[in-house]
Amino acid sequence: MNAQELKNDQYRPCFSGHETFPLRYGWLQKAYRAVNGALSPKDAIHMFRDPESIARFGVGRNMVGAIRYWATGSGILDETTEGLVTTWLGEMLFGEHGIDPYLEEDSSLWLLHWHLAARPHLTSVYWLFNEFRGGSFVRQDIVAALLTLAQERAWSRVASTTVDRDLQCLLRTYIGGRGSSDAGDSILAELGLIRPMEKQRYRLSRGRKPNLPNVVFLFCLNEFWGNFAPTQNSMSFENVVYAPRSPGRIFLLDEDDIVERLAQLEEVSGGTLVWSETAGLRQIIRSGNRSVDTERSILRDALASAHVREAA
Repeated sequence: MNAQELKNDQYRPCFSGHETFPLRYGWLQKAYRAVNGALSPKDAIHMFRDPESIARFGVGRNMVGAIRYWATGSGILDETTEGLVTTWLGEMLFGEHGIDPYLEEDSSLWLLHWHLAARPHLTSVYWLFNEFRGGSFVRQDIVAALLTLAQERAWSRVASTTVDRDLQCLLRTYIGGRGSSDAGDSILAELGLIRPMEKQRYRLSRGRKPNLPNVVFLFCLNEFWGNFAPTQNSMSFENVVYAPRSPGRIFLLDEDDIVERLAQLEEVSGGTLVWSETAGLRQIIRSGNRSVDTERSILRDALASAHVREAA
């Protein structure tokens, strides 16, 4: 993968599917349970299409489509050639032994945000967190930039009204809060990544994120490394902070926060990653490659242990 994801000739943009509904509490759990209980991936698709879907999910027809959109976008479900399937993240959070079935932990919300923003399949979210270079903006600034990109890439059937509605939904997803009727109880607003300003301006809230666990940061750093430079045994500080799809960009972390996290990296990673500042060169050294399954298992164990300690 490279930094020019949206300019790949094979890329297909996505500005719709949410039916203008932001991600709400309870939706991801419902989606996981429906697909997990289906007889096959093909049958799972019909869970969102058959006449019983409205009663099954307890929402209107358009919201059923929005539930599927957000569940696939946030990494709870995956669309395969056979149909819909649950993912490791869905199982970790909502499975029989799920560690956070009601999404009460900040760590879960950070992982959902990571899956939404660190992958290019949802165009507006990806562009805002990975390609946007400014600080504050009005919605039309982003709409105009995306329409210019669509024209440059000759994307077909990308209308300004569609992109504008997509941006409206994105902002409601990241700005509203629990109990806010305007935001529809959107769950990601609690992360505070986008802040409203006066005169319909917004800003990306870059800075320290004390409620982002180091184990989540480490997991996302390893995933970014696997996409960005899988064969390299070192990673520059600048890439961790500023490269598209990096933890610094996706989590809007400032340099001081990242330096503090990297200083603890050797302990958190069990010695597989080491922070180095020799001869004025700031970089991370990797001493071994762990499999994706191993990284996921380590993440689950660490988060499960943290939840047990908090409950005690």
